Amino acid sequence: MHLMMENNDLKFIDSVLEKYGNDKAKIIAIMQDVQERYRYLPQDALEYIAGKVGMSESKLYGVATFYGNFSLDAKGKYVMKVCRGTACHVRKSATVLQALYDATGTNEHKPNSDDGLFTLEIVSCLGACGLSPVVMVNETVHAAMTPEKARALVEKLREEA
Repeated sequence: MHLMMENNDLKFIDSVLEKYGNDKAKIIAIMQDVQERYRYLPQDALEYIAGKVGMSESKLYGVATFYGNFSLDAKGKYVMKVCRGTACHVRKSATVLQALYDATGTNEHKPNSDDGLFTLEIVSCLGACGLSPVVMVNETVHAAMTPEKARALVEKLREEA
């Protein structure tokens, strides 16, 4: 994806930079706003931002790779985080994960669905142990998941897309 070929992308990134005064001291906030829009940090966007704030591309990539909440890889419309912490594991989150893999056409080596709708990520803990097993879709936690509920969730999200 070559973002810089699109004027509306340039305008958006320029508006984010203007919001923060092109201040490299606010680079994390800038990157958060860009990632919120695209669900990841496109290479073209990072190169453009580096030039605008007067920061080397390597230093900007260092920030992007240091913080775990930033992603340099494209994500689906729905990022599904499957908890594999102790409480979720004991309550069979592995079967939920497999149901999600099957329903979305993803797997542990291919986290993005072919239709671009889903990205599956395995996380150590979502901090909702009492609701386990849990799956978070974007910012929404889905509690007491079962393989059946997982398949139904994928179908519902497909209908809403």
